[in-house]
Amino acid sequence: MLVLVSYDVSTIDPKGPGRLRRMAKLCQNWGQRVQNSVFECLVDPAQWTALRAKLLDCIDPEHDSLRFYFLGANWQRRVEHAGAKKPIDQEGNLIV
Repeated sequence: MLVLVSYDVSTIDPKGPGRLRRMAKLCQNWGQRVQNSVFECLVDPAQWTALRAKLLDCIDPEHDSLRFYFLGANWQRRVEHAGAKKPIDQEGNLIV
């Protein structure tokens, strides 16, 4: 299933930049960045459970926000792209 993860981490407090870096790193380990704080994560239910727990553990719920959009297994019909950045083939080969 494809899950769109977006977050807004407050960088006003001194620990904010560290949380922001950890959030980005967690998302990069599980998905593709499509905007600064927006990731598309192609995961199975077990992977999603692990990722969700790590993300929720990383944020400060008093200052940060985290949103999940579940696009399901037929996500290709639900995503439309326009603009300059080339869309990512989530199921294609990943070159590291």
